[in-house]
Amino acid sequence: MLSIDPKKISTPKLHGYLLGAVAPRPIAFASTIDADGNPNLSPFSFFNVFGANPPTMIFSPARSVRNNTTKDTLDNVEITKEVVINVVNYAIVQQMSLSSTMYPKGINEFKKSGLTMLKSDCVAPFRVAESPVQFECKVTDIVYTGNEGGAGNLIICEVVKIHINEAVLDEDGGIDQYKIDLVARAGGSYYSRARDGFFEIPKPIATLGIGVDAIPSEIRNSNILTGNNLGMLGNVDELPNAKAVDNFAKEHPEFIGLETLKKHTFAQEFLKINDVESAWKVLLVK
Repeated sequence: MLSIDPKKISTPKLHGYLLGAVAPRPIAFASTIDADGNPNLSPFSFFNVFGANPPTMIFSPARSVRNNTTKDTLDNVEITKEVVINVVNYAIVQQMSLSSTMYPKGINEFKKSGLTMLKSDCVAPFRVAESPVQFECKVTDIVYTGNEGGAGNLIICEVVKIHINEAVLDEDGGIDQYKIDLVARAGGSYYSRARDGFFEIPKPIATLGIGVDAIPSEIRNSNILTGNNLGMLGNVDELPNAKAVDNFAKEHPEFIGLETLKKHTFAQEFLKINDVESAWKVLLVK
């Protein structure tokens, strides 16, 4: 058996062992605002519920393992003491993943991920309209566990209002675990779909994805492509160039001159097998 002294290995390696062994973990899709009212949206898998009276949740935007910086989420809640925790289901998992990209401060991750800002009732941060359950929270305490890269910052929240999409309720008014279709985080690039088991999503690219807001409107407003599809399309740093699209068209003349619905349907089939580049080429073929 491999026995490890945490103080004798690098933090990134230790981080990988922790995430791989303590899994799957629920995801806190945290919405905050800064002092100027600018929205921020980011997912965290160091998260759980810790009490019902009062209803208490704790999540941890840890200091960066790579460069010891803090997250905008932590900076924001230190000032405003408010956050909305949105749960993540399978229908928005790709958009959630896209939102975790390290966009510069001030960039609205709601727009980049193609998710809808919904005004809250009791706190200033917005809710994620597409999330099946949204918890408006007041931050009651922050526990700082250290000052080095990888250190956690435990944000302790009291839930002050809950919003539940009635579509995920059973006949008795409880949450149907099959209907809510939650996902959780595991190690590496793996996630777990609660009702099915493990599946994999490639991590967001190291460079900045173009975002859903940069996708042409005729694609973004498609009646075929889902939010997850748009999340995948938005997680590229650039579109295929004209030469690549032209070569693709020569190799696949069946995609030339397609009507919009058929084009989007074929693109969706490529996305189902994680071939985002071919999906974009189909969409861009004239």
